[in-house]
Amino acid sequence: MKIDFKKLIINIAIPLGVGALSALISMGSMESFASLNKPPLSPPGWLFPVVWSILYILMGISSYLITESGKPARSKTALTVYGVQLFFNFMWSIIFFNFEAYLFAFIWLVALLALVIANAYLFYQIDRRAGLLFIPYILWIIFAGYLNFGIFLLN
Repeated sequence: MKIDFKKLIINIAIPLGVGALSALISMGSMESFASLNKPPLSPPGWLFPVVWSILYILMGISSYLITESGKPARSKTALTVYGVQLFFNFMWSIIFFNFEAYLFAFIWLVALLALVIANAYLFYQIDRRAGLLFIPYILWIIFAGYLNFGIFLLN
């Protein structure tokens, strides 16, 4: 398979852009987040943008594999779910950081997890590599759920 670098960059830029915009909107709420009681195993703040950047790049590579799979009928459904999960991802930060609605954010995150698992499954059905690239994202969402629920309980 020949790599179309222009399409690859566009596919990577989309989730990175979604994440950057969400972070930009949520940035003003970081001071209040710093003062929250956090559960054990909470990582340092600098780790979150690093991990999310890696995950967004993996999502972009994964979506590129789907767009280039040559299976347009199956890809359309999979990419629709991908877009919906990106929207849920975008909104979670705003719900959690800006609105400080920790329980609702947790419920939203559970819905996001279901969408991400469905997305991984649909991608896997088209291109195994694309589905497997979602495994770190699934694991991080589970960990984020632990942190989110812990913050809800402790604050």
